[in-house]
Amino acid sequence: MNDTKSITTLFDVLHAAPGNRPAVIVPETSMRVTYDSLREQVRAMAAGLAAAGIGRGDRVAMALPNGLPAIVSFLAASIAGTAAPLNPGYRQEEFAFYLDDTNARVLLAPPEGAEAARAAAGDRIPVLAVDSDARIVGASTGTGGEACPTGDDIALVLHTSGSTGRPKRVPLRHRNLAVSVQNVANTYKLGPEDVSLVVMPLFHVHGLVASTLATLLTGGTLVAPAKFNPLSFWRTVRDHGVTWYSAVPTMHQLLLARVGKGNEKPAGAEFLRFIRSCSAPLPVEAAQRMEDVFGAPVLEAYGMTEASHQMASNPLPPSARKFGTVGPGTGVQISIIDTKRRHLATGQLGEVVIQGPNVVDGYENNPEANASSFTNGWFRTGDQGVLDTEGYLRLTGRIKELINRGGEKISPREIDEVLLGHPAVGEAVCFGVPHPTWGEEVAAAVVLREPASEADLTAFCRERLADFKCPKKIYTVEAIPRTATGKVQRRVVAEVLAGAKG
Repeated sequence: MNDTKSITTLFDVLHAAPGNRPAVIVPETSMRVTYDSLREQVRAMAAGLAAAGIGRGDRVAMALPNGLPAIVSFLAASIAGTAAPLNPGYRQEEFAFYLDDTNARVLLAPPEGAEAARAAAGDRIPVLAVDSDARIVGASTGTGGEACPTGDDIALVLHTSGSTGRPKRVPLRHRNLAVSVQNVANTYKLGPEDVSLVVMPLFHVHGLVASTLATLLTGGTLVAPAKFNPLSFWRTVRDHGVTWYSAVPTMHQLLLARVGKGNEKPAGAEFLRFIRSCSAPLPVEAAQRMEDVFGAPVLEAYGMTEASHQMASNPLPPSARKFGTVGPGTGVQISIIDTKRRHLATGQLGEVVIQGPNVVDGYENNPEANASSFTNGWFRTGDQGVLDTEGYLRLTGRIKELINRGGEKISPREIDEVLLGHPAVGEAVCFGVPHPTWGEEVAAAVVLREPASEADLTAFCRERLADFKCPKKIYTVEAIPRTATGKVQRRVVAEVLAGAKG
């Protein structure tokens, strides 16, 4: 396998594997694409984009569902210009914002549908249709040589999904992504025999880097359904011999919910070498139950868009995996700082900061955000955490989401974990709401597996938490609001449920 010194661009990643191996399988149609075919499809689309006037650095927006067209379009756009994948579920106003903010030169969309994206593009931005075989409809295939970007060229531009303020543009260079992909491959010892089931959306760095690019680098096979479907998940795993998948906790919980109380191991689970969880906190109880039921080690990881995804991960056996932590740094330096930006000793709680070649150089055209987010060469994640003596990182929450009750700083995640320990609670999220005396008071929302009263849940918390940490109001809801990638934004939940402003 290649090392990071020879892998500096996504062009290199694409060309790392032998040609006759299966690269992508589309389970709905049983289409199988070899590495040679995938490279030819990417080359043809890159030539088509060049014929449409796309050059180095030009932004190619995409509004494509998961599948072969999204994979080929991302690779071709990152090689010919800069890929700017967007959530195909956006409304017209959202598309209009992101198309303008990225200065998109062209929009790739399916031949049918995508009305909101097309309407947002209007007469200003050309729309190129990409068919199910990952070809630009009506485009010239071209005969020129393949574009060869450099490590410093911007391969991918994404936006942060912060809970407050205007989304920040994150320009990820080929060299950032190449290092991150290699880090993922090394962490999980990925190889040609591995089969990755792509369930994360391909407009998100998690699905692009961990599930897709790390598999392509190591000559494995991608199984790429159009969407995550808990009903057909295990059949797909069984039919294609899937050895691992990476997902957000919401997806893991949906799979657990279908197991029922019998805890019978699903057919196909025997193929799994490991299960990866990232992009949101995985409750300890869920991780333990997944291992019991699915029979594979569950490895929680830590990623951010600004770090080209992965920063830390629990390792494969026989190394220790510690539930409740996101493991040690994976090719990334991790430290903890205090409010005066001083580095703290092991075991001390503070803000998580990172350094590494996968970390973005800075936000695009945002000097104010860069000044506040970078300190002496370290990137400030905005997460609060603590490192143990073995370098494993335990995250306690987003600093902006800490609840300040009369000067007492309360970590919402600690209360989440307590509520999730109640047998009736399937999901829980704690948040702060305004209080005239304390400034903020603790509240929570739960999704129940079985009936339980607010009084029961409150009493359960009082047995396990100091009084000031106990939720004073617990809302029972059908579902907890989440982003498209499964993240809970606590202040949004507070606004929806309690009318809190934040």
